[in-house]
Amino acid sequence: MTNKYDEIIDLPHHVSKKHPPLGRDSYAAQFSPFAALTGYEDIVSETARATDEKTELDNDAKLRLSEKLSVVLENSDKAPVVTITYFVPDKKKTGGKYTVTEGTVKKYDAYEKTILLSDGTKIQLDDLYDISGDILPDEL
Repeated sequence: MTNKYDEIIDLPHHVSKKHPPLGRDSYAAQFSPFAALTGYEDIVSETARATDEKTELDNDAKLRLSEKLSVVLENSDKAPVVTITYFVPDKKKTGGKYTVTEGTVKKYDAYEKTILLSDGTKIQLDDLYDISGDILPDEL
């Protein structure tokens, strides 16, 4: 049985005079995988990233928090160090995360409903979750 390539199978392999043959590494690189869907891995990572839901405080918790803030503001001349837990909304998707920071309250803005800490952190009052510190009485 004859094959249609029998007459050319033993001919010498063509080598280009214009283009040198590829080295082993370059030849293998032609067949390496590529990112057909640019940004796909970023999207998958972003989707998998967990966020927390903001906890809505009940009226009692809001009242206690308001009392704690009042005590801190009344003693602001003493620059008490407090630990504040607050919610930071996520910029890319729903939810966010709770952050704990320590510092002194520099300014309270009733109009914008924010407090400014001495390190420059600005916190919305609606995002406050808890305030603690030595200045606060145990019953709060």
